[in-house]
Amino acid sequence: MTHHDPLESVKTERQNPASEGLDVMSSLEIVDLMNQQDHLIPAAVHEAREAIAEAVDILVEAFRTGGRLFYIGAGTSGRLGVLDASECPPTFGTPPEQVQGIIAGGYGALVKAVEGAEDRPEGGGEALHERGFSSVDVLVGIAACGVTPFVKGGLDEARRLGAKTVMVTCNPDHPDLPDVDVTIAVDVGPEVLTGSTRLKAGTATKLVLNSLTTGAMVRMGKCYGNLMVDLQVTNHKLRLRSIRILGQLCGLDRDAAGDMLDAAGGSLKTAILMAKAGLTREEAVERLASHQNILKLALNAD
Repeated sequence: MTHHDPLESVKTERQNPASEGLDVMSSLEIVDLMNQQDHLIPAAVHEAREAIAEAVDILVEAFRTGGRLFYIGAGTSGRLGVLDASECPPTFGTPPEQVQGIIAGGYGALVKAVEGAEDRPEGGGEALHERGFSSVDVLVGIAACGVTPFVKGGLDEARRLGAKTVMVTCNPDHPDLPDVDVTIAVDVGPEVLTGSTRLKAGTATKLVLNSLTTGAMVRMGKCYGNLMVDLQVTNHKLRLRSIRILGQLCGLDRDAAGDMLDAAGGSLKTAILMAKAGLTREEAVERLASHQNILKLALNAD
C-alpha cells in the first residue's frame, strides 16, 4: 500500500539548485547566497499586493464594527503572528485584545517546540472558542506550506461561525489550500536550507503581516501624515519620540512639549489636539471620540 506524501507538491520542501553545495561553502559564500536568495522576496510579495490590500480592507471593516484580528499558525508561522500582534499596542495604542496571535501548543511553543500540536485540526477550532472568536472577527491563517492541520481546522471553524478568513502561504500552487475569502500566496521558491521555512518564507510572511496591520491601522486613523500619534508612552524612548512629534507638529520646545504630554495624560493624540486647538484634555478627548478618534478629522472640525 502506498501512502501519499502531502509535502510532495510543496515548493518550500523542494531542494534549491543554488544551494546544493551548501555544506562545503565558506562563511562568506553562505552569507552571499542567502542574501542573493533574500533579494527575491520583495518582488514575490509585490505580486501578491492586490490580495494583501483586499485583506487590509476586510480588517478595516471589521475594526470599524468592533471586530478583532486573530492570527493562527504553528512553529515559525505562529511565532510571527504572535510577534505582529504583540507589536500593535505599543505602536498603535490598540487594546491587547484587538489583535491576537494563536500558536499551536500555546505560548510555551514560542520558545520551545511542542511536538504534534500542529497536527490536530480540532485544536485550531478549540483555540478560537477559548478566545471568544465570533462572526465579527477576522481569522488570518499562516502556513508557509499551506497544509498545517491546526491552521486549516481553525479556518474551517471560523468560516462555520460566519467570520471572514484570510490565508497567508508561500505555496501558491498547492492543490489543497483552505477555502477562504482571501488567499495571500507569496511564491518564494525553495529554501536555501531545504524545508527551513523560517528563512525566505518567514521573511515573506513578516513583510505581509507588516502590511496587514500597518495598512489597517493607518486606515483607522492611527497616524497623522506618516507620524505615529497613537503610540503608548510605555518607556523612555517612546516618551522622547512623543515629545519630538509634539514639538514638530505644534511648534513647542522640548520642555513645553513634555508638559503638554503630561497634561494630556501621556496621550500624544490628545496632546496634539490640545495644543493646536487650545482645548482642555476633556474637550480634546470628547472631540476625538466624536470624530472616529481620527486626529485629522478632529483638527479640521476646529
